[in-house]
Amino acid sequence: MTRVDENTVFLTEGTSVPQKVFTRGLQPLGGRLGVHINGTFRISKRVLRLPGKITCEYIPLEHHGDFSVREGLHVKPMLDGAPLTTDFFRVDCLSSTGKRYLNIHSGVARNKDVLSRLETLGSISSIPVMTPPSTHTSKQESVPLSLSLISKSLPSLNLNVFMFGFDSMSRMSWIRLLPRTRKYFLETLGGLELEGYNIVGDGTTAALLPILTGHHEEELPEARRGMPGAQPVDGHPWVWKEFKRHGYVTAYAEDMANVGTTAHRPLHEAVLQEAEEKIYGIYYPYCLGSTPRHLNFMHWFEELFATYTRHPKFFFGFHSELSHNSNFLVQALDEDLVLFLDRLEKSGHLNSTLLILMADHGARFSYIRATTQGKLEERLPYFALRFPPWVKQLHPQLIRNLEINTRRLTTPFDIHETLMEVLTYSGSGLGDISKRAISLFKEIPKHRSCSHAGVTPHWCACLKFYRAVGVKSAINEINSYTKSNRKTCAMLRLKKITSVARYLPTYEDYVAEDNLRQYEESFTQPRRQNYLDVNQEVYQVSFISQPGNGHFEVTCTLDTTTGNFFVASTDINSRRRKREDDLNELLQASAPLPRTLRVPRHQERPRLNH
Repeated sequence: MTRVDENTVFLTEGTSVPQKVFTRGLQPLGGRLGVHINGTFRISKRVLRLPGKITCEYIPLEHHGDFSVREGLHVKPMLDGAPLTTDFFRVDCLSSTGKRYLNIHSGVARNKDVLSRLETLGSISSIPVMTPPSTHTSKQESVPLSLSLISKSLPSLNLNVFMFGFDSMSRMSWIRLLPRTRKYFLETLGGLELEGYNIVGDGTTAALLPILTGHHEEELPEARRGMPGAQPVDGHPWVWKEFKRHGYVTAYAEDMANVGTTAHRPLHEAVLQEAEEKIYGIYYPYCLGSTPRHLNFMHWFEELFATYTRHPKFFFGFHSELSHNSNFLVQALDEDLVLFLDRLEKSGHLNSTLLILMADHGARFSYIRATTQGKLEERLPYFALRFPPWVKQLHPQLIRNLEINTRRLTTPFDIHETLMEVLTYSGSGLGDISKRAISLFKEIPKHRSCSHAGVTPHWCACLKFYRAVGVKSAINEINSYTKSNRKTCAMLRLKKITSVARYLPTYEDYVAEDNLRQYEESFTQPRRQNYLDVNQEVYQVSFISQPGNGHFEVTCTLDTTTGNFFVASTDINSRRRKREDDLNELLQASAPLPRTLRVPRHQERPRLNH
């Protein structure tokens, strides 16, 4: 998880525990010590009524470099009602009867520096007070008074932003596995789903960086650990920096930093990344004591909303544990997610909040990925937005455009542009199709194609492919990328081509690609992309390689004038099983290659999928 901090510190739940000492006899109500929303340490009344005197020790958990966590100053005894000093802490309670309780907890410590900054900005910038109403917002149709007086005079939409995402959930997976959440979101809250939301690259990083920075990773300074000149990603143009500049409280949370957005890309002040799983092993799977970890994740955001009620907020939460390896487990949190959203709604917080439910991409490891259905689902993740009812009263065309855009081609770049428009709303109208990113508040032209939106043929779910001859040259291109790392990366050989298709572009595609090329070449670090040309043919090939029975999917471009093929590393993805993906990650330090090309030599055994 992440602590609210002046610099938006990144954190993850958990730390090491010396021994298995959790005792159910002293376990408080709900499996929690009851850390209240006012930033205080509380022990449940049920536990206080138990026989014997209870003495608790409070151990703050603080970041220490990129990979470790250290304990802060211990507080013993930690009295019921005492203020929290950190958001994440270990609690060790001992009863005079000999029973013991030990667990990791999260809360929201009131950050005096943040509060001081917010009050200062508020006094000089007339930032609206975000006090939620006490009534149920689905029944409240009127504009909150504090907003109605200023919304028409300020360029900002005066909204909090809360983005809550899941790893590896396509729109179809969401429909299949989270039906209660979807029904509540659409029917009770009145949310809207993007039916044509298309990813622009492989994996979480490629999916979230365009949302959170407005750029492909290749357009940003090198940050991959092991690459020459790599720098921490702190310097990236993160979207929350802009929200902070406008006076927002910002918070970012991931529950699995080891597979998260900045995995293998150092982030200063990252906390608890390696130690988290050590404590997980002493409890039942997916739990902290008797509390499911996803509930702890949700409760932390509720406490953030309650602690900073009067201030504008930008919160981003990304949950991976129940959906990353296989998204079938995510069904377990369907009801809890509904209750979580309903509590935010009934407390009034959603009446001043743009709520976004989303995923980074579809499943990448499951058996369904080997099918055509799975290929499309990987490219079409879930993305949905919900505005408070009063926004439609003030900006009816904005909502109308959003409704139209639910059936248009949209990308992560459009989401970034939309977030910027929350801060500096420029009005509705028709989106400029010559630009890669179009705000969802503007109508996206119906004839927009992947070429207009900057989606390469490899990732575009809208293309029409036709059967064609096999293209075995693709395997040679992959081997050329791994040549300099032959000690750790095996030479691949083609075993079997499973499918081949040829894309036939239209004249409009060529024009759109040419416009996009000129636009991207204006960047300081232009991205080398596989652009279309009249003398090129595009093929998409799925094949199995040996050794290891690796399943690859490649989009390659044939230059008809020379007969040569070109394969961009960003247009290769491997359909690995999770076990092989973990082994590939071990090579990152010694062989900093694109993640889809890493094939360790020690895996040269039958039946492995890399």
